[in-house]
Amino acid sequence: MEHIARFFFGVSGNVIALFLFLSPVVTFWRIIKRKSTEDFSGVPYNMTLLNCLLSAWYGLPFVSPNNILVTTINGAGSVIEAIYVVIFLIFAERKAKIRMLGLLSVVTTIFATVVLVSLLALHGRARTVFCGLAATVFSICMYASPLSIMRLVIKTKSVEYMPFLLSLSVFLCGTSWFIYGLLGLDPFIYVRHSLLFSTPGKPRSDRHVVRF
Repeated sequence: MEHIARFFFGVSGNVIALFLFLSPVVTFWRIIKRKSTEDFSGVPYNMTLLNCLLSAWYGLPFVSPNNILVTTINGAGSVIEAIYVVIFLIFAERKAKIRMLGLLSVVTTIFATVVLVSLLALHGRARTVFCGLAATVFSICMYASPLSIMRLVIKTKSVEYMPFLLSLSVFLCGTSWFIYGLLGLDPFIYVRHSLLFSTPGKPRSDRHVVRF
């Protein structure tokens, strides 16, 4: 019964997270139509790409057994975020494009380092712990960044920067993965996703994105 419940919450987390990954589509359709990134920032998409790559790697059977649902959604998220980054690079101005390429190289280097170290130097439990810590640390850093939106809401006394549907989806996504991690006794999953209980949604300007 416990395995069925864990599978259910894992699938629920996949479905909700996919919706959240696709939420910036409107923004990128606007960028394509106007052939300009305007004042949108591409940094969050690079950061989310790194988070997805590390989480997808952690969920692989030879790294962390019985977590394939973590790999499926974060693998899909990696593809989606990579598409966002490519679109941004195509339409960004030269200065922004250089910054994005630099950040993308950092993302690639970090991910490659984690992969190589875990494959060549670590085995068994040590590999799981190393990859889990890497994914958790970067997730916590990225989950914490949108809290500035919460301060803005308190300061302006307006919830326009926290769309209800998006905030609810983030909460439900965090709940699903938190329970999934608890049922699997996996602290690397339930610790980082517990932060989604208090992480607000993105502002309407789309200058920040929800992370997973």
